[in-house]
Amino acid sequence: MRTYLIRGVLGLLVVLAVSAPVAAQSVVRGKVLDSQGKPVEGATVSIEATESNRKAQVKTNRNGEFMQIGLPSGRYNVTATKDNLKQVLPATISQGMPVELAFQLSPASGLTPEQAKAQAETQAMAQQAIEAMRAGRDDEAIQKFNEIVAKIPTCSDCYYNLGVAYSKKQQFTEAEASFVKATELAPNNADAYTGLANVYNAQKKFDLAQQASGKAAELAGAGGGGGSAEALYNQGVILWNAGKFADAKEQFEKAVQADPKMSMAFYQLGMANLNLGQVPAARQAFEGYLKADPSGPKAAEVQTFLKQLPQ
Repeated sequence: MRTYLIRGVLGLLVVLAVSAPVAAQSVVRGKVLDSQGKPVEGATVSIEATESNRKAQVKTNRNGEFMQIGLPSGRYNVTATKDNLKQVLPATISQGMPVELAFQLSPASGLTPEQAKAQAETQAMAQQAIEAMRAGRDDEAIQKFNEIVAKIPTCSDCYYNLGVAYSKKQQFTEAEASFVKATELAPNNADAYTGLANVYNAQKKFDLAQQASGKAAELAGAGGGGGSAEALYNQGVILWNAGKFADAKEQFEKAVQADPKMSMAFYQLGMANLNLGQVPAARQAFEGYLKADPSGPKAAEVQTFLKQLPQ
């Protein structure tokens, strides 16, 4: 995805990084809503591996959003609970593939039999659509999410997932329309703006990408949740792809300050420093990567850099 050139000149090491589009770091994130479609603040989200004892737990912010970074690949059960309400969703986590989950906590006892049946059918269809996306069956997912929004036109998460699926198929016109609709229905949804930024970025519409990414960073920070580090990282990616390395460096610095475990932010910070000729700062950033993720996907590359960069 990324290429670089290392040359020795008069005994001095000069490193030139050739920029290429980069992607955001994988995370498990989502939203918890109540029966009225309103965000549930303070819900407990438990993430438990099905094949090991690994567990993680986070709380939703005031927008009902949650995020967890750093889980290894595998199958998990993700449970959202608040008061006496609970919902469990399965999740398959793999490196480089963000997992999006949507919970709705509602007591079925208050529904008529017809309403309960309709709700169950819609939830089943939504789960089928999500599973289709995870399995790479994007056409099937698109069909099912479109069926849901035909019945529930206010389903912002459905439009968000449509945007993701269309993006994977590089149907950017449809993806843009879906993400825009998601932002209209849920103006505080930072993820929808991030998706919109990625669509613009893929089309090299960097000014629009910066605007959308900036909005995502603003919303994620205002939400008080862990999403701010990711939003800052994504904004740095947009600036990097636009060739604005100094501005990208600033965003990557903010990202590692917000989340010292975000290894890819350290990596991109190091690459930005190399492009700016700031070798000592690049070395420090690459050392930060190894500290955050010693066996990460960029570890071998970073170790090579550190061996060749002057002290």
